Amino acid sequence: MPENIYIKNRPATFEYAIEDRLKAGIVLTGSEIKSIRNSKVSFNDSYCLFSDGELWIKSLHIAEYVNAGYAGHPPVRDRKLLVTKKELNKWQNKVKEKGFTIVPLAIFINENGYAKVEIGLGKGKKLHDKRESIKSRDVEREIKRFLK
Repeated sequence: MPENIYIKNRPATFEYAIEDRLKAGIVLTGSEIKSIRNSKVSFNDSYCLFSDGELWIKSLHIAEYVNAGYAGHPPVRDRKLLVTKKELNKWQNKVKEKGFTIVPLAIFINENGYAKVEIGLGKGKKLHDKRESIKSRDVEREIKRFLK
């Protein structure tokens, strides 16, 4: 019976304008999945890239599981993402265009108990776009306060 684990990468939507989203599987070891179930994940400076026709996630920090013993894992390592060939080719062509990058948006456990990563195809925001995001967020916050 899986728990509701959903860990978001909040700065990603602030730094990037997300054009497309995709859920991908991730190749993990046993101690990594236990750390994810304990919500010990950090997205600091993590990103995705293509290598040899495969999609990899870099700099994703999954803390070491305390009870792992000899079967532990390094906290920061490259992890393979599992995506269909069709989606892989589509996104690879988009990334070749100027300004697009693939960023991890969230990591979660699905209803079958598997860890999944939500990735987004994004373009970096300019300073004025970030100001607009801050304004809209403040307005939404004020509306919620007023409605309570």
